[in-house]
Amino acid sequence: MQTPVQIEFENLKPSPELRNAIDRHIAELEEHFGRATAGRIIVRGPGDRHKTGGQYQVSIRLALPEGREVNVGRTPKEDERYADLTFAVDDAFKRARRQLQDQARLLRGQIKQHEAEPIGTVVKIDPSGEFGFLETADGQEVYFNCNSVLEGRSTLTIGTRVSYVEEAGDKGPQASTVKVLGKHGLRP
Repeated sequence: MQTPVQIEFENLKPSPELRNAIDRHIAELEEHFGRATAGRIIVRGPGDRHKTGGQYQVSIRLALPEGREVNVGRTPKEDERYADLTFAVDDAFKRARRQLQDQARLLRGQIKQHEAEPIGTVVKIDPSGEFGFLETADGQEVYFNCNSVLEGRSTLTIGTRVSYVEEAGDKGPQASTVKVLGKHGLRP
């Protein structure tokens, strides 16, 4: 790393074994993913608070090139394995390693970045309530069947904002999957 990793301990006194384990994990990450520029690790002991339930918490934050970062935080609640300090440290570094692998794949272009689903507005609903039309951002009307609405079918009104997946239908474009985002408008 370009700057030394900051390691902090809260509510526990670090043993030499704990420091060595953390140093080994850091060295392994640097060996496989040497692109991290800075890092901060916080190891928290269980403390007196009932919310942590006697669990250790390990937070890892690594800065990567191009403004990317790896951020491992929150310990799963009510998982008794986190009462073991070694498990908590190993698990946090395992999750950091996975995130670094994903970031490395992204940087190499091995992971496709999917475009966001398009957003439209409901402009017509048939009086029977079985189908309707969305208006896309470019003003095109897209047919949808109300069976394609994933959740919120009962709240679907004219003016409702939705995301959708467009596909070719028999009579032109149609929305195969419609997700309600919010509504602006009145019932037809």
